Order: sequence, then structure tokens, then C-alpha cells
Amino acid sequence: MTDPLGLAGAFVSLAAAVSGLLLIHTRTAQICGWLLVGAGGTALLGLWLLGAGSDVTAGRLLLVVAGLVLFPASLWAYPAPRWRHTTDVLLAAGLVGPGLVGCFYTQDGGVLITMGIVAFLSLVAQMWWRLETSEGPARSALVWVSLTTAVAVLLSLTLQFVTTNDAVFAMSVGILAAIPMSMAVGCLRPDSVDVRGLVVGASVAVALTVGYLAYFMTAVALLDVIGVPQAPPAALAAIGLLGSLAVHPAGSILRGVMDQLLFGTRPDPLDAATRVIDTIGTDPDEALATIRSALALPYVGLRRGDDLLAVSGEPVMHVRRMTVESTEPATVLEVGLRPGDLRLPPSDSRVLRLVSPLMAQLVRATDLSLALQQSRAKAITGIADERRRLRNELHDDLGPTLTGIAMSTDAARNLVATDPVAADELLHTVRRDISAAIAQVRNIVYGMRPPALDELGLVDALGQWSRSLDRELDVTFHVRGELATLPASVEVAAYRIVTESLTNVARHCGSGSAVVTLDRRRDALHVLITDSGPPTTAWTAGVGLASMRERVTELGGTLSAGPGPGGGEVRAALPLSV
Repeated sequence: MTDPLGLAGAFVSLAAAVSGLLLIHTRTAQICGWLLVGAGGTALLGLWLLGAGSDVTAGRLLLVVAGLVLFPASLWAYPAPRWRHTTDVLLAAGLVGPGLVGCFYTQDGGVLITMGIVAFLSLVAQMWWRLETSEGPARSALVWVSLTTAVAVLLSLTLQFVTTNDAVFAMSVGILAAIPMSMAVGCLRPDSVDVRGLVVGASVAVALTVGYLAYFMTAVALLDVIGVPQAPPAALAAIGLLGSLAVHPAGSILRGVMDQLLFGTRPDPLDAATRVIDTIGTDPDEALATIRSALALPYVGLRRGDDLLAVSGEPVMHVRRMTVESTEPATVLEVGLRPGDLRLPPSDSRVLRLVSPLMAQLVRATDLSLALQQSRAKAITGIADERRRLRNELHDDLGPTLTGIAMSTDAARNLVATDPVAADELLHTVRRDISAAIAQVRNIVYGMRPPALDELGLVDALGQWSRSLDRELDVTFHVRGELATLPASVEVAAYRIVTESLTNVARHCGSGSAVVTLDRRRDALHVLITDSGPPTTAWTAGVGLASMRERVTELGGTLSAGPGPGGGEVRAALPLSV
């Protein structure tokens, strides 16, 4: 058969057969696949018999079997046949039964049309029932077929209604090939695109087309009524121009109406932005929940790199991303598209652009809060460690010394009257032990804070310490800024870093000289220690450098140590606001 209608029928039959083979090959819906292959092959054989003219009766019978029995049966078995409810059995009978009746009346067009209408109504009922009782992948597949079938049938009937041209009629039949194609896509790639959005767009386009044609034909008919049967081209152009002016506003209104009917009321952008800004709060999870509620979004997430910082809602198939903070890694706001949207609406994008600076501030505030919690944890740990150290030193070192002094004093008192010489020796021992105890107390105090810092200040205390080194070392100090008002923690850290660095220089570098620069700036105290000796192992990782690094880390500063331009150097930056 070489006429347009035959070619359209062959195209639909091939689409059904190929879709069925794909379902069989991928083992996703094999019963449906075999029925589709049977429907496509039977229809192709029937078309060939009708085209050849050899057996018209057999050809018509094969087309009825393919179109009213096998293809409806494939829709019933999609994506898998169900016998769980009595409703399933009744709907199956409603789909296949009219086709079996039609097989006995292949020459009666009226009966075939009636059976086709009954089968179509049964299909509508089955799709509604299956959508209501299915979930997961099966429901996604049914959504594809249901909506595609509705659009394809609507387009086909519209084309058949507006014209009697054979080519257009054949096109209306060829459109039905989308149904078996959607069956394959619904099983194999249901998440490739949100079909509901496509349906809305196609439905709006069809409605606008039908409305425009109806307007144009009505206008031409009115011209004929008022006595202008052959309207001039200029009048027809004016009619078309006036109609085209209403296409865009009518499309916007129609899309809004369909969106509201299918997917619910969409929020007003200004109200949504005001609500989000007023109630965004300080918790990222609550902020995302506010955004999702205000914009009626199914999912909103806040991600930094591979880490999901906060989330509201369940992840959806299609997500759009907006950069909130261009740090490294960047902080991104993920927005799940609503059903029916193929892209993020401009109104929602504007709201999110207004909200993104607030989200950036919220992220930074959250980071600062986390850093503060970590800093407090470090401080508490440091205090506990310091208390443990003091307890151990007092209990293990100073305690036994004082106990021995007390016992020696009691013994001396007992010997004063009977053996003054022995008592005098014991008092000498007590004096020696007291000196040792004083030294231990000084060591404990020095471990907490060097007394020289309170007596002399940072620079003079460092100078005094450098002159007390066992090895002679010429140290030059450069001071910039006011150091008298440094925070106690920064002052102690700088003292420890400089003394540890100078100890390394004196022991390992052999240069005999070092330069210490203390530069107080607005936000930090910068400490630089350099020596003029050759590079050595003095600045490799060890206990001294580890101790310096711990002190700097506690304050949130930075430390670097290694070979410099003229020798070794240590650089430290100690924040003044800890």
C-alpha cells in the first residue's frame, strides 16, 4: 500500500514492533513486548494484504486483531499484567472484549467505531486505576504512557477534525506511533525527561492552534454572512494579525490554568521573596525548609563540593544549581524542579538570586559557629591538660618534697635537746630541700607564664633569655608597633616560638647570629626569626617545631619554618583577636 494512510499505518506498526523488541531484549516488560511485536507484525501483514488486493477480508481482520485486540492487550500488560483485584480483570475484559467482538464485524464500520470507543474508555479507566494503585518505577512508566497517549489522541482527533486532506489525515494516524514509543521509553529511560512538562507544553500548543483556527474560520464565515464571500488578502492578513496578538497572552493564561489544575497553585514571586527574607532564620535546615515552602519546591539542598550541608524535601529527577558562594570548593544551592517544569521559572530564579546573599551569610555564620565550637573544645582540652600537668607536678614533684621537709623538721625538733649537731645537719637538709621546692615552684610558674614577661616585657625578656644561652649567640631585635598591650596568650606564644627558634639556631646552625623581628599590625603579631648560617636539619619536623606549631594552631595563626634566602627562617602570624 503506497497511499499516505497506508504509509502512516506501516509507520505505527513498525514503531510498535521495534518498541516491543526493545522491551523483550532488555527483559523489562516481556509480555507487553511480545504483544507489541504481535500487534506490529499483524498490522504490517494486514496492510500488505490490503495493498496487494489479494485478500481484503483477511487484511481487514488482521488490522482489527492488531488494533483492537493485541495492542489494547499490550497496554493492559504494561509494564506488567495484574490480576490482584477484580477491577483489573474487569478492565482487561473491557480492553480486549470489544476487539474480539469487532473480529466478527470487520465489514461493519459502525460496529468497529463503537467497539473502538468502548476500548478507549476502558483504557482511560485502566490508566486511572493503575496510576492510583501503582508506585515507584511502575508508576513512572504509566505516567509516560498515560500522558503521551492523551496528547497523541488529542492531536490526532484535532487534525482529523480541522481538515479532510488525505495527507493530514495520514499524519493524524502517524502521530499514534508515539504511544508504543512512550511505552519503551517509560520502561527503559523513565527519568530522561519530565514528560509532564512536555505534556503541558504540547497541550497548550494544540489548544492555541485549535483556538486560532476556530477564530480565523469564524471571522471568514462572518465576512461571508455580511456579504463578503471572497475576502481580499489584506482583510485576511488583518484578521490573522489580530488573532496573533492574542496568542501569547492566551498561552500564558492557558499554561497557568493547566499548571494549577495539574500541579497546584504556584506561589507569587514577590510574596515568596518577602516571606523567605523575613523568616530565613539562622539554621540552614530551617532556611531551606522556608525556601521550599515559599516557592512550593519539591527539594532544596545546600552543597559544598561533595558534602551536603543541609537539605529539605526528597531528591527529584531534575535539579538546577545556583552558586551561593564562590569559595573553593564552591557552595551551591540545589533546587528540584516542580512537576511540569522543564526549567526553573524566571520568577523563582529572581527570588533565589535575592536569597543567595543571605544564604552565603548563613553559610559563613555556620562556619564561624563551627569554628567557635572547635576553638572552645580546644580551649577546654587545653585547660584540662594544663590542670592535669599542674596536678602531676604538684602531686609527684612538689608534694613529696614538702612532705620530706615536714618530716625532717619534726626530726630536727626532736633532736634539738639531745643531739644539737644532728639537728643542725637536719636543718641544713631542710634548707636544701626548701631551695629545691622553690625551684620547682618557679618551674611550675614558668611553665604557665614566664615571670620575665611580667617583669621586663616581651622584648627585654627575650633579650635576657638570649644572653643566658650556654652558647654565645648575637641576637638583634627589630620591633615595629606597640607590644606592651599584646594579649597574654599571644605574648606567651611569641616568647615560646622565639626561644625555641633561637635554641635551634644556637645548637645546630653555627652562624653565631640571628635576627628577631616582631611586627605588630592591625590584626596580628608577625614574628620572623632568621639566621645567617647554611641550611641544616634544624628546621625539619621535630619536637621543637611540633610544639611551636601547636601553639600557633591554638591561636588560629600560621607557621612556616625552613631554609630562607640567607639561611634558616621561621615565620609566624599570631592573630590578636583570639
